Amino acid sequence: MGLAGAEEIKDVNERYHDVAAPEYDTKWSVAYDAASQARVVAKLGRALGGASGRFAHGLEIGAGTGYFSLNLLAAGVLERAVATDISRGMLERLERSADDLGLSVETREAEAAELPFADASFDLVLGHAVLHHLPDLDAAFAEFRRVLRPGGTLAFCGEPSRHGDRLAAVPKRAAVAAAPAWRRLMRASAANGSAQPGEHQLEWLVDVHSFTPGGLARLARRAGLERVRVRGEELAASWFGWASRTLEASAEPAEVPALWRWCAYGGYQALRAVDRALLEPYLPPALFYNLLLSARAPAEAV
Repeated sequence: MGLAGAEEIKDVNERYHDVAAPEYDTKWSVAYDAASQARVVAKLGRALGGASGRFAHGLEIGAGTGYFSLNLLAAGVLERAVATDISRGMLERLERSADDLGLSVETREAEAAELPFADASFDLVLGHAVLHHLPDLDAAFAEFRRVLRPGGTLAFCGEPSRHGDRLAAVPKRAAVAAAPAWRRLMRASAANGSAQPGEHQLEWLVDVHSFTPGGLARLARRAGLERVRVRGEELAASWFGWASRTLEASAEPAEVPALWRWCAYGGYQALRAVDRALLEPYLPPALFYNLLLSARAPAEAV
């Protein structure tokens, strides 16, 4: 990808996430309670293929409002954390949440391909739903490898698989068709779209990659990482989740009944449990909507 393309992608992502930051946690049901901590710790454990363990110093790439970093700090999995993002708006929201929770976290505006940290600075480099936003993945992975200490761990979760992304289009289209009837049932008005026009206009431009398991693994190996592992996550839950989110997005947010949101969230969590118990252990990773990647830096610097 050329420089102009990379700069355009960065600009669109920065503007989109700055606009989305104030309502981001509400939109995606981000929370920092005990249940959320348990879910984040379990997700990291699934990426690593076992217990999540403890890490002295972690770096989150594209931290957004802090869902991963703050929950891992609160759960004691991370002792210290640095949260990076190109969006100042997202980091300001993260800082407010950290203050509310009584957590200490350093924030830095930084691009993944140009990390402002010394070599071998971190025990864990992680991210959630961020790699698919990055214009230069090879440069980013080279930086992840550079800032990892010998034997350090890399873990990225929530990355869209190419096949799963195509599958997700099916419930989205069905939900768009069903939205008028759903709004009548919910007694909700159609979304005006005027409150945050920048977010709506940019939403479909910020996702620039989807991945195959093999392609994601090759990115890690080209950077010199070892013990590379890729697995799939969410199939039934992703279908249900995208259908319910598409329906909700069609209505004015304040008019979507709280009971609907509670039932939709409960249904999504129930189907995630089905995915974990019955589907993820047996089906190929490529079939799932999300991919989880983990790897290790070589134990000795080379």
